[in-house]
Amino acid sequence: MSVLVNVIVMLGMLVVVPAGLRLTELRELDRIRRLWPLFAVPGAIALWLPRGGPATALACCYALGTVLLALYAPRRAARGRDLGPAGIALLTALVTPAVAATALVAERSGHQLFGFDLGILALTVPHFHFAGFAAALIAGLVCRVSDGPAGRFAALSVPLGTLLVLAGYFIGDWAELVGAVVLTAGMWTVGLLTWRLGHAAGRDRTTRYLLLASAAVLVATMLLALSWAVGEATGLPHPSLTWMAATHGLGNALGFALCSLLAWRRLRTRTPARTEALAGPRTLTEGRTA
Repeated sequence: MSVLVNVIVMLGMLVVVPAGLRLTELRELDRIRRLWPLFAVPGAIALWLPRGGPATALACCYALGTVLLALYAPRRAARGRDLGPAGIALLTALVTPAVAATALVAERSGHQLFGFDLGILALTVPHFHFAGFAAALIAGLVCRVSDGPAGRFAALSVPLGTLLVLAGYFIGDWAELVGAVVLTAGMWTVGLLTWRLGHAAGRDRTTRYLLLASAAVLVATMLLALSWAVGEATGLPHPSLTWMAATHGLGNALGFALCSLLAWRRLRTRTPARTEALAGPRTLTEGRTA
């Protein structure tokens, strides 16, 4: 893994996932959130070791944590807990770190899982932390406060696009392009609704800037993702994977995911009476007709 990709993955493991779990405000996730450093720190160390037994063992520690997190999804689904669009986005967020961890274990062991090149496996790790976990979680949050067609579309299309991109890994470049189109449409909708939230009355300056920055970044980063997918499917010139990591990857990690999580954290702490848990009742009225 390159240094840049390692740093992005560490941000996902150590900051984005636990911060996102806190934003759900679900008591059932409190235990795994408190234990998360016990899994994430070994996983982060594994990134910097040479491929082999020690790196694989540490990656397996992280994989164990992601599996424990993923197990909450079928339990919630079996109980019929909040299976609307925002709930589906939450279930997606709970499961996708396990996909990333599976790729991490394979890459650290030097095993070409399902025949995928180790470089592709390495990039799958940040992809499913940010385009998987963070994107789905934030789409669900946005849907909660923008309970209209646009909000529901965002909460459904982001998980669907993520699933289609994953399926495209196995089917082919054209299938992956379809997934990229769906995911881009969903993320741009998230960006539009986030932009509206940033301009809502009574928003403090820092929160406003964080929301607007995260929305603006999505325009560029998802356009890059779309151009790469088109190029892979058609053979047209497109950015290299190295360039994508430095632009699309870094932009999504810092500009979208981190700014969004910080903004939503501020919304939670500054206006608790007007915000809600990801799985709770809708109380915030801003953007309900989006």
